[in-house]
Amino acid sequence: MAENQQLATATVGGGCFWCTEAVFQNLRGVKSVKSGYAGGHVENPTYQQVCTATTGHAEVIQIAYDPAVISYEDLLEVFFTTHDPTTPNRQGNDVGPQYRSVIYYHDAEQERIARDVIKSVNDRRIWNRPVVTEVSPLPTFYPAEAYHDDYFARNSGQPYCQVIIEPKVAKLRKQHMDKLRA
Repeated sequence: MAENQQLATATVGGGCFWCTEAVFQNLRGVKSVKSGYAGGHVENPTYQQVCTATTGHAEVIQIAYDPAVISYEDLLEVFFTTHDPTTPNRQGNDVGPQYRSVIYYHDAEQERIARDVIKSVNDRRIWNRPVVTEVSPLPTFYPAEAYHDDYFARNSGQPYCQVIIEPKVAKLRKQHMDKLRA
């Protein structure tokens, strides 16, 4: 990546942020992924508060990426194929509004692309049910506590990581091989 290349930012939530972080860290053109919280009414929420499902926040990731290497549309294609965007407030056994599928757009172009990709995903019938992903302007993004950073990389031997996260990463490798880091 060129030193002066301007990075773009995408913010999405697809259930547990440990899962989405692990997926997006594998993509060519992604410079960094930060877990956090957005969309709620509590300022500077903690993980413990968000887990109560009373703050209104979703677990999200903020992706810094090089748009000359990977497009926003490609990021969303990965997003829609590595989590189930048809179940409101749930991903597998993770249930609650903090696990909702959400795209927080940063500008009008991101909103347009998000809505176009959702239409395409529905039209192609990638899922048996319609996409229920929320598409909203980015509210305040609150970074998660540091112990969430690189969670899968640091804890890959834990049962949750092996049973829940590893299959998502394997699905990424199978379906999006052309977008992976070398």
